[in-house]
Amino acid sequence: MKRRNLSMLSDLYELTMGNGYLQATPDLTGYFDVYFRKVPDDGGLVIFAGLQQVIDYVNDLHFDDEDLAYLKSLGIFKDEFLAYLKDFKFSCDIWSMPEGMPVYANEPLMTVRGPLIQAQLLETMILNTVNHQSLIATKARRITHAAGDKPVMEFGARRAQGPDAANYGARASVIGGAQSTSNVMAGQMFDIPVAGTMAHSWIETFPTEYDAFHTWAELYPHNCALLVDTYDVLHSGVPNAIEVFKELKGQGIEDHIGIRIDSGDITYLTKKARKMLDDAGFPNATITISNALDEWVIKTVLSDGAQVDAFGVGEKLITAKSDAVLSGVYKLVATEKDGQITPKIKISDSVAKTTVPGFKNVYRLYNDDGMAFADLLTLHDEKLPTEQPLHVMNANPEKTHRQATVDNYTAEDIRPQIFKNGKQVYHSPSVLEIQKFSKEQLARQWDEVKRVTNPDVYNVDWSPRLAEVSARLLAERSK
Repeated sequence: MKRRNLSMLSDLYELTMGNGYLQATPDLTGYFDVYFRKVPDDGGLVIFAGLQQVIDYVNDLHFDDEDLAYLKSLGIFKDEFLAYLKDFKFSCDIWSMPEGMPVYANEPLMTVRGPLIQAQLLETMILNTVNHQSLIATKARRITHAAGDKPVMEFGARRAQGPDAANYGARASVIGGAQSTSNVMAGQMFDIPVAGTMAHSWIETFPTEYDAFHTWAELYPHNCALLVDTYDVLHSGVPNAIEVFKELKGQGIEDHIGIRIDSGDITYLTKKARKMLDDAGFPNATITISNALDEWVIKTVLSDGAQVDAFGVGEKLITAKSDAVLSGVYKLVATEKDGQITPKIKISDSVAKTTVPGFKNVYRLYNDDGMAFADLLTLHDEKLPTEQPLHVMNANPEKTHRQATVDNYTAEDIRPQIFKNGKQVYHSPSVLEIQKFSKEQLARQWDEVKRVTNPDVYNVDWSPRLAEVSARLLAERSK
């Protein structure tokens, strides 16, 4: 198999439409918005992720001879179009939310502006990347929120839907708040911390559980985390772990020791194990739990008084179970010819699927305490009033527009430009820098929006001008 070229990760209609654009509308510029309609798990917010992989994809966008030969073999493309792809030079502008930003339904996360033939080609890869990583980062945010100040380790590579899902899911998990991953390849690719203990097969390899623990401690005296549920947690695993910890203590080693429990009644077992460790003189020994954890299980065991210091979360994080899709979409919202921008709208019997027309800016509004209280969509050439008040209209597509007057606000444009005329103009932060940024931005969101159960609804508003354009286009297209 040839080395994969992600430029070919495209739905066929993007290429057939590109072929058509080149014939019918070669001089038309398009504006496409990337957004989602619903927060997974009925949550309050989404953590945006995946921008770096979009940047990498765009910077390597090309079609090699083998790709062109395959496309020619389909018998549906003009030679002129294949020649265009052969000499492809990306020239679009892209604006995007920064990775780690808390974002909300029905606001443009990204906008792509450029020749229709180019902007259309980006659809599948952008959605594939942003939908996946934002989904996992959002699930990680929910899980780490439930865990409070206790660290979460991503343990899901073996249950992910393939290698890419494992690697990029680990990246997104750290953006969403996970402290580390067990996935060594992800650690290498993205320079994120890796962590792990042992599997049951290690213990089963040795004549006794004690022998297995003792050998591990000899190998890793300063990272001695022992899996204690292979046989019997309280009658075998914890007592054998304590014996090994005593041996390490005799060598002057008391830090970085702990146990992991992967099965059974977690609350009961951790309470008993904590008492046994404390009574033996090891109050600093940590207790990590794993085994099909998610935000709901974590909330439950903590509320029941489980004695847990850290969580290893696997399949339900890396697959985003219980709501495994972020249904982001890529929609044309305007065209431009000879410098004239024309807003476009898609109308649907389902109100939620009607698009928001026009080339737009996205502002986040903060109160005097620096807390975010709404996002505001405006047309690209609108200037926010320097003198208050600010008039806005609620943009929830399921409700009639409600008007409001906003006082005492600070507005921040939250979508920097990423590409200008096809050239990257954005400096990409590291994954840990993105995680830090995300935590800072989450601190500026109200607790009511961040809670896992029944979160409050964060306002996404429109300017009156944008609402007028939408109403006019709806009226015109409904005739």
